[in-house]
Amino acid sequence: MFDLHGFGGQMALGALMTVQLALGALAVGLVLGLMGAVAKLSRDRLARAVGRGYTTIVRGIPELLVVLVIYFGSSGILTTVAGWLGHDEFVELSPYVAGIIALGLTFGAYATEVFRGAILAVPIGQIEAARAYGMGPWLTFRRIVLPQVWRIALPGLANLFLVLLKDTSLISAIGLNELLRASYIGAQSSKDAFTFYTVAALIYLAMTVVAEWGRARLEKWSRRGIARARA
Repeated sequence: MFDLHGFGGQMALGALMTVQLALGALAVGLVLGLMGAVAKLSRDRLARAVGRGYTTIVRGIPELLVVLVIYFGSSGILTTVAGWLGHDEFVELSPYVAGIIALGLTFGAYATEVFRGAILAVPIGQIEAARAYGMGPWLTFRRIVLPQVWRIALPGLANLFLVLLKDTSLISAIGLNELLRASYIGAQSSKDAFTFYTVAALIYLAMTVVAEWGRARLEKWSRRGIARARA
């Protein structure tokens, strides 16, 4: 039963690729999201314009189209740059790298608003107290604002990660052998589509359960100081 007509190993490798893809895109998206939030809250007009442009453009394009643009569009750019450097060969991103970049861009665009709301939720009195104590802007952000931002933003970021986990299936469109593509190959070869897609659904569900467990643990860890203070 668990051999899945000889495709059990391929399904397991596809599931592993899905997890790697989601975690890689998460890392990229968190950095982009935090940078985007800081840009949108900046006093500099150019930074605000860049932040607004990033979120407006990426959130206004379907995720699959972002994947296709990054994968196919990057080839021309990279080949041109290689030509400038004296290399004539054709250069393209691997589906894995393109997938991480595309999903990271999308996650970061939505995470920007989550981070922005979390930054605005930090009491202004704490920031003013830090400045009065002699902390500079960077030290204030790192020691006062950022720790609270993670706690406030965590529920929203966790929801975005669940969406990201399922959006990894879009990368099958550019040939990456993640879970959905492995399921498709097994279904086409065995003519048993129901079994393969049901197993894929159960694996996605199991990933979601694990992610929810991790979210609960992280929320409990992030509130440990508050819990002690209230006690």
